[in-house]
Amino acid sequence: MSQADRTAHVLALVLDRSPRGPGELAGAVAATEAEVTATLEALARHGLVTWDGAQAAAGPRLRGAGKDLAELAGPPMRRLADETGETVNLMVRTAEGAEAVAQVEGRHVLGASNWVGRSVPDHCSAAGKVFLAYGDDTPRGPLERLTARTIVHPDELARDLAQVRAQGFATIVDELEMGLAAVAAPIRDGDGTVVGALSVAGPTARLGPSRLAVVGRLAVEQAAEVGREL
Repeated sequence: MSQADRTAHVLALVLDRSPRGPGELAGAVAATEAEVTATLEALARHGLVTWDGAQAAAGPRLRGAGKDLAELAGPPMRRLADETGETVNLMVRTAEGAEAVAQVEGRHVLGASNWVGRSVPDHCSAAGKVFLAYGDDTPRGPLERLTARTIVHPDELARDLAQVRAQGFATIVDELEMGLAAVAAPIRDGDGTVVGALSVAGPTARLGPSRLAVVGRLAVEQAAEVGREL
């Protein structure tokens, strides 16, 4: 593992659960405690973690960034929920997959569910596909099959991700749960990096192919608005 990969892995682990000590982190990233300590000290100098010499937690810059993203996404999420009538989630990427950090419910009773705090696998969630499509770590190993429609072959997933990049948004139909459809569009910061996604989810009966395409374009518009605010 390169130094850059180890640093990113350490930061991801601290963000997933904290506080953490260097001994625990060292075992997870296959490094020595001294190497992990040096990494944590560097991250602390940039405000990405807090480090007291024994334990590390998320730093002020990341805590502030997360809060700002949720706050900035609020009005676009409400507009998207009003336009589509469906539940809208702000999704970010974690080591466990795509996680909802904020939600705005639509006007329909059927399909309303609280997704905040739940992680869903990248390969069978709309937001997860966004993160895979615009990242560089497409999974090549066996993928978990959650339904009969889940994409489990890496080559098929790669083709699906190419389509995501071509149309600018990702969709799922019965891939995460039977009866559930969703669409997600990337949120980019000022450098063009994908830092989150707006996801719209509802019953497959309401979100057929043509409706998904319409909702996808609406999601792209509102995700771009969040990006402009960033």
